[in-house]
Amino acid sequence: MVQITVIQPSGTASQLDVPEGWSLMQAAVKNGIDGIVAECGGSCVCATCHVYVEQERLTELPPPGEDELELLDEVKAERRPNSRLSCQIKASPAIEGLVVTVPECQT
Repeated sequence: MVQITVIQPSGTASQLDVPEGWSLMQAAVKNGIDGIVAECGGSCVCATCHVYVEQERLTELPPPGEDELELLDEVKAERRPNSRLSCQIKASPAIEGLVVTVPECQT
């Protein structure tokens, strides 16, 4: 299991134990994390699982693919340099302890 912290816009934090290989979006949905809508179920076509990754750990993630970058252009909340889609963040030992923040809105 890989531990990832999800912070709500209110500041409330939830610790998730994510099975290795699962996406952060899968774990967030399974654990009922507010703000991760995941309309497409993780197919990288809707951008409703947008999160902000802690800036100092951003380089530990694989770079976003072309599809993800295009979808990030369409997110409802402010797009930031550390914006990612949680369906594209796969749990691995390299991201143990990662902290992400859910934006104010997804849709």
